[in-house]
Amino acid sequence: MNSLNRFGRFAGKVPLRLSSLLGILIGIGCQGFCKESVNPTSVNWPAYRGSDPTAVADAIELPTSWSETSNVLWKTPIPGRGWSSPIVWGDTIWITTATPEGLEQSIIGVDLNSGATVCNELAFANTSVQPDFDKSNSYASPTATTDGERLYVHFGAYGTACYDIQKDRSHPTKLWERRDLPCNHFRGAGSSPILYEHALIFHMDGFDFHYAIALDKLTGETLWKSDRNVDYGTDDGDVMKAFATPLIVRTDNQVQLISPTAKAVLSLNPSDGSEYWRVRYDEHSSASRPVFDGKRIYLNSGFSKGKLLAIDPNGRGDVTKSHLVWEATRGIGSKPSPTVYRDWVFTVEDRGVVTCVAKDDGQLVWQKRVGGDFSASPLVAAGFLFCFDEEGHGYVFAADGSGTLLNTNTLDEGGKASPIALGRRLVLRTKSHLYCLETR
Repeated sequence: MNSLNRFGRFAGKVPLRLSSLLGILIGIGCQGFCKESVNPTSVNWPAYRGSDPTAVADAIELPTSWSETSNVLWKTPIPGRGWSSPIVWGDTIWITTATPEGLEQSIIGVDLNSGATVCNELAFANTSVQPDFDKSNSYASPTATTDGERLYVHFGAYGTACYDIQKDRSHPTKLWERRDLPCNHFRGAGSSPILYEHALIFHMDGFDFHYAIALDKLTGETLWKSDRNVDYGTDDGDVMKAFATPLIVRTDNQVQLISPTAKAVLSLNPSDGSEYWRVRYDEHSSASRPVFDGKRIYLNSGFSKGKLLAIDPNGRGDVTKSHLVWEATRGIGSKPSPTVYRDWVFTVEDRGVVTCVAKDDGQLVWQKRVGGDFSASPLVAAGFLFCFDEEGHGYVFAADGSGTLLNTNTLDEGGKASPIALGRRLVLRTKSHLYCLETR
């Protein structure tokens, strides 16, 4: 570890131009493995962490250095307060926002090429909000999702809605809404919705109610509702809540909905909500989205000494003892989700420790302390690992087993939303702005 740390400090002092060139060469070397996309707007990003179950972006030639005066294609102010991540379809970026006190929740559309705000649509007006809200959260933290024709926004118990975005992106038409799904989120909502076939699926894991639910994406009608039925070992609702986003995976010709909650991760049939298997753990308030490399599920278990778990998804019933392949405990994050790429799993601990473990056995490959507070999930794209903190620092590592820190970049402020990569562009949401970064 000492030699790795010394090398990391040396790498962080490499001159900017040299380190940028090194990053580009590494990215070029990766292109034989990565999917190539040469058109900056040719790839969509339809949901939280994209559509790839590994959370690896389809992008090349991304900027590895930037500042307020360098490699910023555009910078657009975003009103209100929201931690939802951006999504993209075609030439439009969609995000959600809310007033700080939560009485108004809105949809924002931004043109990908110019940065112009093309939509600011009120989704829900609230006369009151739930008590015990954690001020570190926002009233617009779940990320939207889209199929290209419709936009689906979710604000937890405050409401879920579907919009037609084909006819007029400036004034999308609300097709349906649901405001009748019970859940006291206690600390605020965080789980984002996903689409699977004709269903919109999301979690409602609060202080009082704990369930996964699927709505008909065309009508908003309930297709199924699956109560958790987890032994939480307590009647403290604060321990029962969770913020995690589900993931659809395909294994052995079977489709599974991987659905983390407090104290357990469940595999459900996405067609009816019935349970295939579960793995139990001790942690609560699970917040990360799992990733899947075609063989194993990798996920962070939650708060209170969280662990990174590797699970064989080909089981039935309670498979905690039989299908938990390994667990890692050093430097594992609670809020940021992991990313799996080639032979490694990358994760960021909330207090600024970046960790790489071998995906086969969970053994530590490298670990670097960069400091700061982290909520955003790391992004792997074009052979680089991008990590963004809440203070405005963006760290660029080689996405491999070396632990090489290529660049440390700084913007005026940071945020809690996760970054996205499209072709040659990085899109970032900070506390008050949306940035599009591109090598200029």
